[in-house]
Amino acid sequence: MSPLSWTVVRIPPAVLIVALLAGCSGSPAAPSSVEAGTWGGDHVTLTVGDKNSHFEFDCAHGDIPGALSVSHGEIAATGTFVREHGGPIRVDELTDAHPAIYSGTLASTTMKLSIKLADSGETIGSFALVRGMTGRVVKCL
Repeated sequence: MSPLSWTVVRIPPAVLIVALLAGCSGSPAAPSSVEAGTWGGDHVTLTVGDKNSHFEFDCAHGDIPGALSVSHGEIAATGTFVREHGGPIRVDELTDAHPAIYSGTLASTTMKLSIKLADSGETIGSFALVRGMTGRVVKCL
């Protein structure tokens, strides 16, 4: 049996730095679209489409133009939130529409979503939605 021999290889510092940076330079994952279809929970139904998303809430509705995307499990989108009321709507009545920030998390088939009005800073609420579930929404009468 021959004794083991070791060969020492000296790596120039510049080569070592380049190799380390190349191994750590993974680009962040590009945002992906939330799966189209119905998502629902208590007091909310979300219909996700390829070009927009629509919410129905108790006595309100909302819209997000464009694809609803998720990046690293986080959702952040801007859209509108419109308060509704019971009874008839007058022809000349202005809608109670506000710019809104929709934010939350997505894990598998569960979405946690919060809504905040951009113009007043008012928090509308937090909702838990499940993919394929119809929401339980009570509209104003």
